Amino acid sequence: MTYRKLLVLTCILVLTTSLSAQPKIPVRDFFRNPEQSSFQISPDGKFISYLAPYERRMNIWVTPRDKSEPRRLTAETARDIPGYIFKSNEHIVYVKDNGGDENYRLLSVNVTGGEPKDLTPFDSVTITIVDGLEHFPDEMLIGMNKRNKQIFDVYRVNIRTGDTKLVAENPGNITGWVTDHTGSIRVAITTDGVNTALLYRDDQSQSFREVLKTTYRDEVNPLFFTFDNKYLYASSNLGRDKKAIVKFDIANGKEMEVLFEHPDVDVSSLNYSEKYKKLMSISFTTAKRSRKFLETEFEAIYNKLQAKLPNYEVGIGSMNKEEDIWIVRSYSDRSLGANYLYDVKGDKLTKLADLSPWLNENDLVEMKPITYTSRDGLTIHGYLTLPKNSNGKNLPVVINPHGGPWSRNNWGFNPEAQLLANRGYAVLQMNFRGSTGYGRKFWAASFKQWGKTMQDDITDGVQWLVKEGIADPKRVAIYGASYGGYATLAGMTFTPDLYACGIDYVGVSNLFTFLKTIPPYWKPYLEMFQDMIGDPVNDKALLEATSPVFHVDKIKAPLLVIQGAKDPRVNIDESNQIVEALKKRGIEVPYIVKENEGHGFRNEENRFEVYEAIESFLDKHLN
Repeated sequence: MTYRKLLVLTCILVLTTSLSAQPKIPVRDFFRNPEQSSFQISPDGKFISYLAPYERRMNIWVTPRDKSEPRRLTAETARDIPGYIFKSNEHIVYVKDNGGDENYRLLSVNVTGGEPKDLTPFDSVTITIVDGLEHFPDEMLIGMNKRNKQIFDVYRVNIRTGDTKLVAENPGNITGWVTDHTGSIRVAITTDGVNTALLYRDDQSQSFREVLKTTYRDEVNPLFFTFDNKYLYASSNLGRDKKAIVKFDIANGKEMEVLFEHPDVDVSSLNYSEKYKKLMSISFTTAKRSRKFLETEFEAIYNKLQAKLPNYEVGIGSMNKEEDIWIVRSYSDRSLGANYLYDVKGDKLTKLADLSPWLNENDLVEMKPITYTSRDGLTIHGYLTLPKNSNGKNLPVVINPHGGPWSRNNWGFNPEAQLLANRGYAVLQMNFRGSTGYGRKFWAASFKQWGKTMQDDITDGVQWLVKEGIADPKRVAIYGASYGGYATLAGMTFTPDLYACGIDYVGVSNLFTFLKTIPPYWKPYLEMFQDMIGDPVNDKALLEATSPVFHVDKIKAPLLVIQGAKDPRVNIDESNQIVEALKKRGIEVPYIVKENEGHGFRNEENRFEVYEAIESFLDKHLN
């Protein structure tokens, strides 16, 4: 055999070995419904509930802790049940909507079976949970916009009978209610559009009085009352850039002490023990989730769990009333993880179920925290996912800006990023300015910057990848949902030479029509939205300049559009406008619309169709 033939054969063997080390995982394996998920335990610790498929939809099942035959409690066939609570030893309550319209109804079902009871059988009405009323097994406090679609009154609902009683009528400006540990409504939060006020009363026989008024940029977010029901614990940025956990004198509208603050990120989560009446831990997110323990015994138990589940993040999802039986969840960036039952006194951890046992985490890849600097000097945090066995150089890339926009990307298992990496793409998910968790200044830097400096942060991420040699500049795509869909359209119009293709998933195309079609219960915030995004009258030129639909003539690269017909947040007209505008220029746009979906596709078969279309679209235009 000649040297040249030997060299060719060696190269083929190396390539074959590399390819075999990265099996092509079926698209559907990333987006299948879990076998079992959302485990909870009954207050008395005798029953375990979970969601599992029935007729393809996630329904509620319950089983005694001894793992005898499970019983299915619900038979929803139109959509998955999005959430539920093990309310009492006998009853579970859950919510459902109609085809993604987000008009949620509240239903209850007995753990022994029987027909579920619709507690809020009203059309075009949605509910929020104000207080689960832990000490009242048959009752809950819910907010409902039955009387006025723009505001929520508070009702006390009996989950057995369905009887409801109005307990707090909203005068029109209240956007939130806070109860004490007895279930009494003691605090209300109001807005006039741009200013926020805290209202307080000593007990429910009194009228509310204003104790603090701020702009929406100053935040005091009540978490819960102190155990004597006298003061509040809150997340506050008063007089500081980053939110801190504080003890708050609500009667006088003043901070009393700072329990914990972090120099780099907001802190907004405080956990407590109902049984022992103690503060247990504070959670915050830097690159990953971290904890500040406030109770040594709780810390010791948590450390035992972490030792039993090395290399995984550990979360506590549910406890019984005695707080000695826990539902525990493990996860990582390469695994959806598993649910466990933990006997605290016996220090015994028992696996209940893996969420996606068909995925082998050894075939998946890490999500790496990264930072880069924007053109005007801001530090942009994000996450980079690279294909397995890649040298990380000259790769096709998918830029994946998050929705919100006032939210953020987090570290953990991301099926979209894993699918794309499995297909050979690098994936960059950045927390551009406006992303939450990085303080007031970083958040406010996004105001009236849609399509401008917010988009520059995304563009600068592309340039950083190119400079680092990671990205092939001729093979960069942009894909996002909601605000990420807007960012996709903005990238395609305002930087048309940067992207080889784009995918817009329930994205905004016209800022004028977007502000007109928000859900009615967002209307109290409209003036704030206009202050943050732009006023259609006073900022007309800005909104015209930053609405992609008015600049479709600049689009050069192929575009895929995806939309749920019943989306209440980003109306279908947003997608229709961009598709029609391109058609008028003689450009055909692949357009996927589902009549039974809203703001993002929930039904399994629709997810399969969308991500198979995304795979095909990227394969055609990036490779």
